[in-house]
Amino acid sequence: MKQVTVKNKHLSLVVLEYGAIIRKLKFRTRANSWTDVNVSLESPQDYLNDTLAIGACVGRYAGRLSGGNLELDGKYYPLTHTEGITLHGGDRGFSRQYWNLQSATESPEKSEVTLTYRSGHLEEGFPGILDVTVTYTLLGNALIIRHEATTDRPTVVNLTNHTYFKIDSQPLISHYQLQINALNRAETNSRRLPTGQLLEVASTAYDFLEERRLGDFKMDTPFLLDSNRDFAARLTSAVSGIRLTVHTNQPGLVVYTPEGFAGICFETQNLPDAPRFDHFPDARLNPGETYVNESHFVFESLR
Repeated sequence: MKQVTVKNKHLSLVVLEYGAIIRKLKFRTRANSWTDVNVSLESPQDYLNDTLAIGACVGRYAGRLSGGNLELDGKYYPLTHTEGITLHGGDRGFSRQYWNLQSATESPEKSEVTLTYRSGHLEEGFPGILDVTVTYTLLGNALIIRHEATTDRPTVVNLTNHTYFKIDSQPLISHYQLQINALNRAETNSRRLPTGQLLEVASTAYDFLEERRLGDFKMDTPFLLDSNRDFAARLTSAVSGIRLTVHTNQPGLVVYTPEGFAGICFETQNLPDAPRFDHFPDARLNPGETYVNESHFVFESLR
């Protein structure tokens, strides 16, 4: 399994061709110490048996699609599914595929890794040949993840990266301070599928409009980001003095903190099951268009 390492003055990144996975991400603090800021597995081969999509590029549709099929222009496409739910693109999705490592460049300020993947027509049931490029750029103290995709026929696309961030060496993340610039979240049912309702977060357990302690609250929650936001989310550890700020051009943010696992995912994307609901942001991609998901993960050392 191929992997490549690039770094600049502030960040160091290890990427696998399998799943376009971010295996290791390190940040250089003000004290000149390199600190791990993501959850990683011990060896590249361990990712072959991973069930949590750790660090992977997720698609063709990140999150959950319901019903076991996709309807486009009056035609139904059966999707691979488990009990009616297509999760993260199906049985393999993009996170369990070998990508093509196109290039890797390195300089003191800007370093970059680019990978590509061609998803065939009706792969996992989705229509259209989809050509996907993911570029990881280290620019100053920011990791920029840019997903691009084009198609030869109408389809749906929702890509994201599934890195679990952990910004200090403590065994738990309950002490992290979290802020999310979203007035609303998509309500989900017992199967974690959206009901179609958008609920205000104010004065509820999901209210992170002002920075507050994460605590033991577990989330697998789609938030609809504010259109006039300065940033999507912010995470701070008083232990390490590291702050992570997330910026994105996407309308949604799924925040995931799994049980028994010390890490937090910021899945910048469209809302899950958006093709089912006309009032959710459109997930359709047509020939001649280019899908772009660009998200910036900015690390700061506060002391």
